[in-house]
Amino acid sequence: MASTIAAQQKTSSKQTTAPKQTATSKQPASAKPPASAEQIADSGPLAVREFQKRVNAYVKLQKQLEAGLGKQKSTPSPEAIAARRQVLARKIRTARARAKVGDIFTPEVTEEFRRLIGITMNGKEGAQIRASLKSAEPVTVPLGVNDPYPTSVPLQSTPASLLLNLPQLPKELDYRVVGGKLILRDVEANLILDIIQEVGI
Repeated sequence: MASTIAAQQKTSSKQTTAPKQTATSKQPASAKPPASAEQIADSGPLAVREFQKRVNAYVKLQKQLEAGLGKQKSTPSPEAIAARRQVLARKIRTARARAKVGDIFTPEVTEEFRRLIGITMNGKEGAQIRASLKSAEPVTVPLGVNDPYPTSVPLQSTPASLLLNLPQLPKELDYRVVGGKLILRDVEANLILDIIQEVGI
């Protein structure tokens, strides 16, 4: 009698677990969890990655062109440094003869930079940044992509508090804020690589 009851309980246990196994088997093996709303809506990092990709491509080109100039002497004269810079700048301008606004600061990148700058300027450092830039000597000469940054114009420094919120650059490049514009500059060749107009500063 006891053995019969035990057998019935065992059979009942199998019957209750069977539907769970059947339901699990209907799940497709390749099913993936849906993307979150944050993953779909947050395009900022994608724009930054695109910017970094374009910056890295430029730096690669710059290094290739600079390698063709040969090694620089360990203690070059100011004249030699200036001459090398001019030769490198000519090579870069030739290689980027069709360069224009938006080649590095694409529309998506520009939108993201304006957003990042807006965060900084609307914060507690905003007034100090504006005061710092206002005290600098204004630049009135036209500035264009693939043009050298004019040596007759002060090389205005960019407030560190503003740079903290922008994507980091390799040592070959820097940001400059001039007349309400954000400029991307090749440090070695002193060339303007791209410009964002009216960044809200």
